[in-house]
Amino acid sequence: MGMTLDTLVDVLKTAGEPTRFRLLALLAAGDLTVTDLTEILGQSQPRISRHLKLLAEEALIDRYQEGAWAYFRLKQDGKAATLVRTLLAASSEEDPVLLRDSERLATVKRLRSEHAQAYFSRNASEWDELRRLHVSDAAVEATLLKLVGTTPVDSLLDLGTGTGWILQLLSKLYRRATGIDASRDMLAVARANLDKAGIVKASVRHGDILNLPLEGQDFDLITIHQVLHFLDQPELAIAEAARVLRPGGRLLIVDLAPHTLEYLRNDHAHVRLGFSHQVMAEWLEKVGLEVEEAIDLGSGKEGALTATVWLARDRRLLIASHAPAETQTAL
Repeated sequence: MGMTLDTLVDVLKTAGEPTRFRLLALLAAGDLTVTDLTEILGQSQPRISRHLKLLAEEALIDRYQEGAWAYFRLKQDGKAATLVRTLLAASSEEDPVLLRDSERLATVKRLRSEHAQAYFSRNASEWDELRRLHVSDAAVEATLLKLVGTTPVDSLLDLGTGTGWILQLLSKLYRRATGIDASRDMLAVARANLDKAGIVKASVRHGDILNLPLEGQDFDLITIHQVLHFLDQPELAIAEAARVLRPGGRLLIVDLAPHTLEYLRNDHAHVRLGFSHQVMAEWLEKVGLEVEEAIDLGSGKEGALTATVWLARDRRLLIASHAPAETQTAL
């Protein structure tokens, strides 16, 4: 069913104003703050904020808070958002105003990337040391791609997204994706990496993975990559993941197998020294998830850590499919 005449006219009026159309074109290229947009368009912050408010009221853009900053992006779903994307696609690539906006956007992204890379460089020695302990990225990547398969993913959630590696790795499979991380510095790195890769269907935001700023049952694939060993109660993160997983959805966890490298507690803030298959299965079962596969990946190097990849599925859909007809109707 399409939009009513009144709704259609309201959307066209809102999107048709020149400044608001320019804002929509910019937000289609990624998440931006009011400060970013003010700098690109050369207009006052109150004026930009007013236009953003009108766009949000028509459900054309999303707004999310990250500390003192508010980020905006083009809405991914809905009939109004589809219409806006059609309008943006109809605009001329040679329009001088939109071209100038695009050039200024590239400058903002370049500065963002430089800031992120400066942070990453300051911490490079720690990242490299930890990487040498782990199984190779190539082995983990191959295993993840094998377990996820080739079926398109509607919505992906990456908890503890870090540099956004998972969002990049699976970008050909998902329709939309969200990465959550508690470190704003790491989010800056992730945004820079997504910008560099030209991935606009993924967004990253600040949040606590033990108390997600998300509604329930919205994602059909959730990933938690090398995060749980930093948590005092990793089972709580698994429970939160299960809460926002759709019935029949999948949870993919990559973490360390049990080990005895005690120095990682003090030197690298590891709280847990790996997880056994039994413990992980118990945690998953407790929140209604069932382990489908568990694969250990070792580098074979002396003193190196082993990583385990667990693939679990929400059992609610499985239970419903095997229930008597009258029970399924009730569900």
